[in-house]
Amino acid sequence: GFALDSNNFAPVGGALGALFVVLGTLSAAFATDAINSIMPPMPAWLENALKSMTTGSFWVNFICVSIMAPFFEEWLCRGLILRGLLYRSKLKPVWAIVISAAIFALIHMNPWQAIPAFILGVLFGYVYYKTGSLKLTMLMHFANNTMSLVAAQIPALKDADNWVDILGKERYWLYFVLALVVLGLVILAFERIKPK
Repeated sequence: GFALDSNNFAPVGGALGALFVVLGTLSAAFATDAINSIMPPMPAWLENALKSMTTGSFWVNFICVSIMAPFFEEWLCRGLILRGLLYRSKLKPVWAIVISAAIFALIHMNPWQAIPAFILGVLFGYVYYKTGSLKLTMLMHFANNTMSLVAAQIPALKDADNWVDILGKERYWLYFVLALVVLGLVILAFERIKPK
């Protein structure tokens, strides 16, 4: 069959590629917060359920949220589903990426997580398509989840619903544009990689 993981990083390189995907993921996650800022408030039961994943023992949460979730979700959504769609179907790569991102969004089971998960899933899928590297997509997922976990530990950020609440509208939109520029540069760097 087809390799689950590869190291197709040329001409970007593995170390630089890893740095780029972390920057791209954090930029995309920051930018998707604009969507959550216009959504209706999350129901209290869901908010409490999500907060329970970031309270209690930091190390238990870190293992579950930052290690296990990225490993299993990437193995499923990029390693099995996207890889299967790319190499065993007649779908164009863009549709394979969109379908795997949609499944990634659906497993989050609520719109407050699913919409950003879809957008991040498209980015993760694009990186997997270009590099074939499950290691990179796991790193991306790790960076996103760990950022959320660490932010939940900072008292000033605990009760904020989104970055707009923390930064104010003007500063948020300035950083939003900066995040899109960083994301665009990362995508341009990965455009140089020829998929296998």
